[in-house]
Amino acid sequence: MTSADTVLILTHGADHFVIERVAEALSERGVRSARFDTDRFPLEARLATRIGPDGDAHGLRAGSDQGETAGDEAELDLARVRAVWARKLWTPRLPDTLEPRVREGCLRESRACLLGWLAALDGVRWVNPLDAATRAENKPRQLRLARAAGLRVPRTLVTNDPAEVRAFAGEVGEVVAKMLTPLSISMEKAEMFVHTTRLGPADLAALDGLRFAPMVFQELVPKALELRVACVGARTFTGAIDARHSAEGGVDWRLAKPGEARWTEHDLAAPVAAALRRLLDALGLVYGAADLIVTPAGEHVFLEMNPGGEWGMLERDLGLPIGAAIATELLSP
Repeated sequence: MTSADTVLILTHGADHFVIERVAEALSERGVRSARFDTDRFPLEARLATRIGPDGDAHGLRAGSDQGETAGDEAELDLARVRAVWARKLWTPRLPDTLEPRVREGCLRESRACLLGWLAALDGVRWVNPLDAATRAENKPRQLRLARAAGLRVPRTLVTNDPAEVRAFAGEVGEVVAKMLTPLSISMEKAEMFVHTTRLGPADLAALDGLRFAPMVFQELVPKALELRVACVGARTFTGAIDARHSAEGGVDWRLAKPGEARWTEHDLAAPVAAALRRLLDALGLVYGAADLIVTPAGEHVFLEMNPGGEWGMLERDLGLPIGAAIATELLSP
């Protein structure tokens, strides 16, 4: 019988700092980790699932920069896996020369193969379970659960109808637009990302693009601070940022230039922390990155919880031990 002595880390090739923090924390606890950059499958990584009368076998072979994070091994038997950190499943990198219909088929078959392979790990600890993470990305459901957990949520509209947006703006006043799905890939900026944007009269008059992609519209909430809260099990780690004086980052702190805003530690109010833990439980997650606004009056307004949200800047800039907390959760019974 193979010993289950490995934590499998699912990520992508551009992800570094946070992977190293968790791998180091696991190593300090005497546990090995194996990194699988899912964007390198199927071109650079090979999966195999064997199912027969006498049992199953599931293996991974990858390039020399894959495999174990702290060694040269590039093969993994899933029988050795005791837990999975599903940091990010990423779209496979396929040649641009593939005809679009062929490419679409390859992507579909690759994802089916990967999910079938991972299904063999149903009995181990997951941070986060894939099904729960997928359901948690449903923003309307998430906002309803956040409200039920005791958090204040902004008035929100999800639509592809320009007339609905204009009517909504007439009801709530100033409006911001954002995407339904997260596209960040690491602590670096994503190439295809629409930041939270304040809509002016000209924007409200030119909403034809909604025909191709629905968006989220919310009332503009006045802010004193923006919070990123890394929720790990029963623990919360909070960073605050004030980007109000940034020309471009006033609506979305991610647009602030270096030096215009910095992360500071924040003592999250106990009732807010408790509500976030209730939301995490309701979503079936072990980890989630929550974004909130603190208004000038001191009220906390919940915006979203991303099951794969970034936390590296909080550990890097504030020394918050989030990687160690994730390692602890991975090794929990």
